[in-house]
Amino acid sequence: MAINREKKKELVAQYKELIANSSALVFTNYKGTKVSQLRSLRVKLNDTNTQYVVVKNTLLGIALKESNRVVPENLLTGTNGVAFLGEDIGKSMTALNDWIKSAKVLEVTGALLETSVIEGKGAAALADLPTKEQVRAQLLGVISGPARSLVQIINAPGASLARVINAHADAQKEAA
Repeated sequence: MAINREKKKELVAQYKELIANSSALVFTNYKGTKVSQLRSLRVKLNDTNTQYVVVKNTLLGIALKESNRVVPENLLTGTNGVAFLGEDIGKSMTALNDWIKSAKVLEVTGALLETSVIEGKGAAALADLPTKEQVRAQLLGVISGPARSLVQIINAPGASLARVINAHADAQKEAA
């Protein structure tokens, strides 16, 4: 079904907005997927601030070009659905991969991260990235480690002195 010029402009504007609000784009082949399955995927991805959109390849290419992003010509072929990932790439990709494993219908064909184009298996591996919460916890551990060591070093002489005094007091009690 052909769409008119006005509708094409609306779609390009919609794609540009999605691109601007996304940290990464993951391309999938949705051939053979039912509408109800796509609806359930969108619900699952909504929790991770990710939007899944069935796209018109040429219009997405125009939107990418107008957004000064790399246009992955090899990924803009066939039946494309694109997951526009939110700021937590690891969490979003994990949700997408979990849904794909359970539904067994979608195939990740590639991804676009800023200026890098990643092919299929590499794009699926984005799920191995730590989530935002995990990165924060790791960073907190790295930051608090030296402070914890410093506190232990500062407290060590006082603790040693207390143990010596306590041992001497115990020895005095036994002698008496």
